[in-house]
Amino acid sequence: MAGAIDRIGRKVIKFHEIIGEMLILLGQTVYFFREAPRNLASIFAQMAIIGYETLPVASVMAFFVGMVLALQTGVELNKYGSQDIIGAIVGHSMVRELGPVMTSFLVAGRVGSAMAAELGVMKVYEEIDALKTLDINPVRYLAMPRFIACIVCVPALVIYSDCIGIVGGAIISNLHPKIFVSYSTYYDSLTAALKFQEIGNGLIKAFVFGAIVALVSCYVGFKTSGGARGIGISTTRSVVWSFMLILVADYFLTRLLM
Repeated sequence: MAGAIDRIGRKVIKFHEIIGEMLILLGQTVYFFREAPRNLASIFAQMAIIGYETLPVASVMAFFVGMVLALQTGVELNKYGSQDIIGAIVGHSMVRELGPVMTSFLVAGRVGSAMAAELGVMKVYEEIDALKTLDINPVRYLAMPRFIACIVCVPALVIYSDCIGIVGGAIISNLHPKIFVSYSTYYDSLTAALKFQEIGNGLIKAFVFGAIVALVSCYVGFKTSGGARGIGISTTRSVVWSFMLILVADYFLTRLLM
């Protein structure tokens, strides 16, 4: 019994240590925002990796998510003669939840894991210590450009994914024989139901999710140890932690923005 309590206590203490260290890293990263004009090359390089190189995968994901959403809801709505509102349902679903969450998952899996692995390699092979020896702050040089790139590119990717998903929903709604909603009806339903406030709420979520992905990936990378095995563990850990924190943040943001 005493051993179990001791293990639980250690895990609780470790959890609070991690939260505290992540908040310190966040504060340091935000502090170095003032150095952003001097690091534009690094920021733009990260934006190309996070944004431009993610576009093909985001296009496929969003297009088929929109089609599946329209297919599942449209067939059911057709049973009640209400398929004309499918544009509103697809638009709401993409803008409010699926766009921000699925795109953030994609960025966490594709880019966040790569960030953690890259920084983990630098940590294991003492390149980060070498930066400190050269009087270069690792947070300013490594974390800040990635953080800024994430909070800029993830909302942009979400807008793009929302549009592609809505287009995918329109195509399947028009072509599927059990739904068959004209493009004009789909568009009218979409524009009547979708408000700028909901789009803004989705972008707020995307901003927060992008910050989570960058913060977790950089933190895990900086804490990597143990050689090649440690790098693999850190890569997996960054993705798992990002997914969990995105879902937790999604719930609280949904409650706050309703």
